[in-house]
Amino acid sequence: MSCCRPSRWIRNTCSSSSASSRPVRGMDTFSFITSALGVYIGIAVFTLGMAWRIWQWSRAPKSTVRLGMFPKPATRGGRFGKLLSDTFVAPQSFAMAPGVMIAAMAFHLAALAAFVGHLRLVHEFTPLVNAFGMEWMNTFAGLAGGFAGIVMLITVLYWIARRTFGPYRMLSTPEDYFLLFLLLGIIVMGDHLRFVGDIHAPAYIEWFQSLLRFRPDWPAEIAGSGEMWALNWHMLFVDVFLIYFPFSKLTHAIGAFSTNLVRSSD
Repeated sequence: MSCCRPSRWIRNTCSSSSASSRPVRGMDTFSFITSALGVYIGIAVFTLGMAWRIWQWSRAPKSTVRLGMFPKPATRGGRFGKLLSDTFVAPQSFAMAPGVMIAAMAFHLAALAAFVGHLRLVHEFTPLVNAFGMEWMNTFAGLAGGFAGIVMLITVLYWIARRTFGPYRMLSTPEDYFLLFLLLGIIVMGDHLRFVGDIHAPAYIEWFQSLLRFRPDWPAEIAGSGEMWALNWHMLFVDVFLIYFPFSKLTHAIGAFSTNLVRSSD
């Protein structure tokens, strides 16, 4: 029994009978490079690269003086709270550039929501499905994923415009634009699959499970879809992003925490 489609927002999350069809063995060369081999390479380089980064940081010479900044809370609990605040809210940066920080927080929250939603590819959120039903889960995933995609698109376009037309263009480097256009490619192709594509969630899950089994395959629904090109390009941008991440300025995701830990030390 096929599910109803209350709107195009949830088109890609509804179940379909074709998603359970037998996979079509083999991929064309571009599909195999972007949506199979590239995924393995990207995850391997990202994991090893981040481990190498952390190992480098751990070998940095230790300061012989205390680097904690004053004033700071007197209690350990207060300093820990300041650590979390400086890492996830950054009140000083918020006071200096509220527009930029609002965009940054909106992007990171939307990216986190998108990441959590993509975990369905690995394992279904069974407790939620049991509690609310699969139809509710598909509807919620469609609405939440669509909203997150729009928020990320708006914020990335804002950052590109800010670096292209504002005074910050004098401080921008090729790496800044490269990272932003990588993100733009991921988001645009993802939004295309969400709002325009005709591939449903079970087909994506079946494809990703084949990657986890190290037997990459296109399910029949993806192989027969006219939107396979969008999925391949989406994955190409993701692959390049994962490979480049450990060697880019985006490692501030970890560095910010360790820096604030030092600033909040005794």
